[in-house]
Amino acid sequence: MKTTRPTRLDYCQYLLVSQINYTITNYADHTENQMSHDAINRYLREDRLTSRLVWEHARTQIEPSAHGYVIFDDTVLDKNFSHQIELVRLQFSGNAHGLIKGIGLVNCVYVNPETGKYWVIDYRIYDPDRDGKSKLDHVQDMLTQIVQHKQLPFHAVLMDTWYATKDLMLFIDSLHKIYYCPLKDNRQVDDSGGEEPYRRVDELAWTNHEWAHGKVVKIKGFPKDYKVKLFRVAVATHRTDWVVTNDLAQDSDTAVQEVCGMRWKIEQFHRELKQTTGIEKNQCRKARIQRNHIACAMLVWLRLTDLARQTQQTVYRIKHGLLDNYLCQQLKNPSVKMRFA
Repeated sequence: MKTTRPTRLDYCQYLLVSQINYTITNYADHTENQMSHDAINRYLREDRLTSRLVWEHARTQIEPSAHGYVIFDDTVLDKNFSHQIELVRLQFSGNAHGLIKGIGLVNCVYVNPETGKYWVIDYRIYDPDRDGKSKLDHVQDMLTQIVQHKQLPFHAVLMDTWYATKDLMLFIDSLHKIYYCPLKDNRQVDDSGGEEPYRRVDELAWTNHEWAHGKVVKIKGFPKDYKVKLFRVAVATHRTDWVVTNDLAQDSDTAVQEVCGMRWKIEQFHRELKQTTGIEKNQCRKARIQRNHIACAMLVWLRLTDLARQTQQTVYRIKHGLLDNYLCQQLKNPSVKMRFA
């Protein structure tokens, strides 16, 4: 029997409406014999979707702001039970607090602080065996794209401790952009102007004035005259982040804490992406299929987010609300009837 070849829109629609099972087999089983498993697999093998497609859709939704933030962070798509899926490698997962098998994604999210809205504008798949690029290389590539090609206005770059490297921080500075990033507790800094040896950042002494307004320090390994402003940011009762910025005019720990709070938008994005699009659920082995599946999942998140904002709901309410009609219909005329109670 001749079957229909699916399109990108068809596959994205499937990811949008499916609730639990996101496999190709499940998709084919629910098309009333219009599409075969092989036809869907063939489409995903032959199409070539990239992060540029995500930007083309995101740019129509973004509300730019001169005070906007660009946030970088990575996440791992859990493939811990896979054995032969390409792109999968052993890597650290913050959610699992250890090493898992998965596909690494380095993501870039744009935040409008006036509205609190955020959009994914770029991403890269971490695949050093094939492209030879580190996660830091991907961040530099994406940042260059934003400044030189996307020309999206933003005030500062926010990132996690893993990205607080000399090369990346100096690169951001060379673009005449501000950055805020936390340092690890054992990072060596000098707040004495060269009069004393470098010390761990968590061993520095703080005056009341420095607590409120920050202190100027030099990070070990940076150019001789390159200084940054260091702040203590209380993240939780038993946790303090040591946040540095190249904005030496910044003198408010409250303002820095508010800026760092914006960084959690990307964690919210990661949670929504994984829980509503099935981005981790595809079990096909080929790298091209995985890449296309990831791109489609990103497009689905953009669509769900846009709908949620238009209707003033959450993405979860939009996604799970698709089951409402089914539940109403089954309660009124159940296809499987209860016979005893």
